[in-house]
Amino acid sequence: MSIKILVANIGSTSFKFRLFEMETETELVSGGADRIGQDGGILRFNRPGRNEEKQPQSYSNHGEAVRDILQRLVASTVLESLGDLDAIAFKAVMGGDLPPVTKVTEEVLSQMEYFSPVAPAHNPPYVAAMRMFAEVLEGTLLVAAFDSGYHHTNPERRRRYAIPAEWADSYGVKRYGYHGASHRYTARRMRELMPGADRVISMHLGGSSSICAIKSGVSVATSMGLSPQSGLPQSSRVGDFDPFALDLLRRGANLDTDEILRILGSKSGLQALSGTSGDMRDIEDAMDRGSPAAILAFDVYVTAIRDYLGAYLAELGGADAIAFTGGIGQKSDKVRKSVCRGLAFAGIALDLEKNRSTRKENRIDSEDSRTAVWVLETNEELIVARQAAELLNASKRN
Repeated sequence: MSIKILVANIGSTSFKFRLFEMETETELVSGGADRIGQDGGILRFNRPGRNEEKQPQSYSNHGEAVRDILQRLVASTVLESLGDLDAIAFKAVMGGDLPPVTKVTEEVLSQMEYFSPVAPAHNPPYVAAMRMFAEVLEGTLLVAAFDSGYHHTNPERRRRYAIPAEWADSYGVKRYGYHGASHRYTARRMRELMPGADRVISMHLGGSSSICAIKSGVSVATSMGLSPQSGLPQSSRVGDFDPFALDLLRRGANLDTDEILRILGSKSGLQALSGTSGDMRDIEDAMDRGSPAAILAFDVYVTAIRDYLGAYLAELGGADAIAFTGGIGQKSDKVRKSVCRGLAFAGIALDLEKNRSTRKENRIDSEDSRTAVWVLETNEELIVARQAAELLNASKRN
């Protein structure tokens, strides 16, 4: 019997999904709703081999969107009934030290709620959605595949801050890392493309960005820490930031801590530096017009990437391959060129024409580069579906 798994990707005002048949790993349908709770929403359905269906559709809340889309899956005969769904898999974000892939229970939801202040844009809507699915699909397995789970293999020296041990042991203040599904995909895909590539540096660059050092398929270091606001500058989130600035801002700008954290988590990053939306396409357009602020934002972003790249070359003792993925990593040849500039001493050199023309999966290093450089098209949802299928099969065996 084929296994059907629906992967749910929840945003603060969106619900996206992909439905997989896991025997052949075929995507049956994808789509979702945006602007939930707002006017002007669009509902999208995309079945392979057909034109995308989209129509105006506004939902007052996520529960309404979830119920309607599930009914449409049955009405469109993609599913004979909701009973055909073997599992709902969530690309969840933060669960602390919970197992990387686990059945959703009240204990799991409670742990996610505890860490909501660390991932305020992610954990609350996921918890709400998980409760909705449990109500609508009573008895269907719900699986949380935590984005931080792939990095549980990082050594303790990479997971701990220089703080009192009680803060880590009792309150969970540690480095966790994120984008685990994307970095896990890179690890698997690179082993298929280059079986001998034991040392891989995975660069997930997009609206949210992180870098991961991979040894023998396993994460050994990653740039994000306790929260998704850390590491590289993000589109609208600050990245690495000195916490002692909080008191200066409280006294100087007359802001309370909650407001400072809100600004750091949603009004900072490349958006604040560049004066644009924070989208790299807008930043590059502004750079072409000579905007000093956009040039600064681009340079800050690339410098941070190069800092982590150098650190991970040291951690791994060099790299067999570097992989760029995510919206920026896959589509911005300017970012890739700037990141790899002047690194011939480390055995990294691009073929400039391949780099300029590549937007899909392709190798873009020059013939004299000792390190392979790849552009990959990540598939986080397929990784999450695989993890859910593995958990489902294990539960059946037991």
